[in-house]
Amino acid sequence: MTARPASAGRPHFDIGDIVREHRGALEAAHRLSSEQRRVLTDIAQCRTAALGGHVDACNSCGYEHPAYNSCRNRHCPKCQALTQEKWITRRSEHLLDVGHFHVVFTLPSELRSLAKFAPERVYDALFSAASETLRELAADKLDATLGVTMVLHTWTRALRFHPHVHAIVTAGGLTLDGARWKRSGRKYLFHVRVMGKLLRGKMMAALRRDHAAGRFSGFSDFLDPQRFDALMGRIAKLAWNVDARAPFPKSQHVLAYLGRYTHRVGIANSRLLDVSPTGVTFRTKGEGIETVSPVEFLRRFVQHVLPDRFHKIRHYGLYSSGAEPMRVAARALLAQPVATRPPRTWAEWLFALTGRDISRCPRCGAGLEHRPLPQPVARSPPIIWSAA
Repeated sequence: MTARPASAGRPHFDIGDIVREHRGALEAAHRLSSEQRRVLTDIAQCRTAALGGHVDACNSCGYEHPAYNSCRNRHCPKCQALTQEKWITRRSEHLLDVGHFHVVFTLPSELRSLAKFAPERVYDALFSAASETLRELAADKLDATLGVTMVLHTWTRALRFHPHVHAIVTAGGLTLDGARWKRSGRKYLFHVRVMGKLLRGKMMAALRRDHAAGRFSGFSDFLDPQRFDALMGRIAKLAWNVDARAPFPKSQHVLAYLGRYTHRVGIANSRLLDVSPTGVTFRTKGEGIETVSPVEFLRRFVQHVLPDRFHKIRHYGLYSSGAEPMRVAARALLAQPVATRPPRTWAEWLFALTGRDISRCPRCGAGLEHRPLPQPVARSPPIIWSAA
């Protein structure tokens, strides 16, 4: 595969091309779930004639360009920017204009095999343990309710399996009696070792309940009844990793930062440096790069496909869906109005993100007409478009 000419600002390589050329080899070497197969199908078809679309045509200068529909799969690297911006706008109406900490709760490597076998159970347990850790510490140390938004990620920059939850947490909270806003310390929310111990205990309790209920039945590591207890014994001795970073001072900084995490997928097309029939080279952390075979690249990519209908973004405390009365009380104490933005059309969103006005011809500036795509004939050669 060679680099294709790219429009300004567009990546030269596309994960969809890798899927179309190497999916067969991937499925021959690895067994995929139905969710993983569907994601690969959607990515392969995204913004191609397979999903339909229209032709942008200019009657003034003769310009024509096909505009194909997006797959809208949440794992597709090309379909998240618009969804992310809409989500950020909606969340801005809930966000309190106070400092926010960024806290990361990481699953120990000893539990990764179990997470691959029963992702929904393990990820739910991680969300619950992390949120309960923050809730209990807030009640004990601050006598308050925090606002928390959590996002699950399962990857490293090299696409390896590494489940962890990013939490954006208010630097303080509404006191339990609703009478005042109580701020946390300026430099830290709670001690990371204390959070790690609580997380460990709550996570282990959740896993023991699931194991007792038979929810890990079929997991090969637990065929020996003593293996589960041995695993629990190992992780009980670990210092679980919780990282807390200095708070953002303003809500606009929080939204900009949070937007980097909410709808991100394992890798974006912009990180692909070179793609050939035998290798995929991509940027990792910092200045690092890695080259793997196309099949290995796809194997790493699909291991981050989440179960159907699994919510990877969750809200707790003041930011939960039923906490509007508490948010109203907090805003009154903080003397903050509700932040609202006028609704935008799809075209307005696209213009805000890219500066591209889809109603105007990019060549002469005249108005564009949207025409239906011609229907392809079976076994006919592909349609070749030009800007003439």
